[in-house]
Amino acid sequence: MKKIIISLVTITIIGGIVYILNTNKTKNDQETAIVSQKSATISVRAEKAQTKKIDANYKANGNFVPEQEVMVSAETPGRIMKILVEEGSRVKKGQTLAIVNADQINIQLQNAESAYATAKADAARFESAFTTGGVTQQQLDQIRLVLKNAEANLNSAKITANDANVKAPIDGIINKKHIEQGTFVGPGAPLFELVNVNKLKLRVNVDESHVANLTEGDNIKVKASVLPNDTFYGKISFIAPKADAALNFPVDLIIENNKNAKLRAGMYGSAYFQADQDTNTPILLVPRNAFVGSVSSNLIYVVQDEKAVGKKVVSGRNFGDFVEVLEGIQEGDLVITSGQINLVDNSPVSIIN
Repeated sequence: MKKIIISLVTITIIGGIVYILNTNKTKNDQETAIVSQKSATISVRAEKAQTKKIDANYKANGNFVPEQEVMVSAETPGRIMKILVEEGSRVKKGQTLAIVNADQINIQLQNAESAYATAKADAARFESAFTTGGVTQQQLDQIRLVLKNAEANLNSAKITANDANVKAPIDGIINKKHIEQGTFVGPGAPLFELVNVNKLKLRVNVDESHVANLTEGDNIKVKASVLPNDTFYGKISFIAPKADAALNFPVDLIIENNKNAKLRAGMYGSAYFQADQDTNTPILLVPRNAFVGSVSSNLIYVVQDEKAVGKKVVSGRNFGDFVEVLEGIQEGDLVITSGQINLVDNSPVSIIN
């Protein structure tokens, strides 16, 4: 009888343990399902698309570069006998910068001069002899040809000798000197870096919404960051016919330097383009980082019913951290600004602050 009671107690205990384990398993399975459901959503950040009045005047930045910049190179071999300029010297076009001792070239010039003098004297004798019948027409023609060739060789030798002295091809300033007196140079060796800063060029990138209203010859206000009290004006000299990958068009402005030549190549500058539209009209804006990849992709995700829905939009003007949207979404739409890399259309999302 005692054994039967012990067996019943044991069975009861075992049954209780099994019941508790089953109950815990069911509870754990339910909790796991809830966690799994939560982890299936993608965490994103989002902001509402808003209409705002904004200053639509456009500023584009770039660096000033010389309108003319030349590397003066040696045209003939020889040793630098004398340097006539230093770094910072202002020079005129055609001014001699350095003198090259080109002995071999000078000898060639002397030989060419002697050959020409001899040919000229021979031609004069043959002309005289021809009138008396002393030479034939064929002999006269041959000596005339010799004289013509001698003259051509002399002119070539003069040009080569003249090239031995290094001359400035443009007006400008010696920015860098690559030689010293006594240096032996060969053809093509760099001698001087010459820049003209009477005019400078500022290249900036202008987006497609503004470039359509620009024409070559327009005068644009220009400022240099290190000269806040000075205002310059640049004339548009070039508008690229093709945009880059970001839908920007390179535009060149030519700026007349002031009398003190305050502007220097390499300075940071900004061009200010006036708005072509009424700045009092509100426009629909979204954060720049709402676009997937880049603005040119025109793809934005908006949150609808806790899901990410891809929207193809038409982007307009670029205002730094914000971009105008012309079509595709409406004011108040919740656009996703972070986490798009993990999204596909209709991905479940949860918004975090």
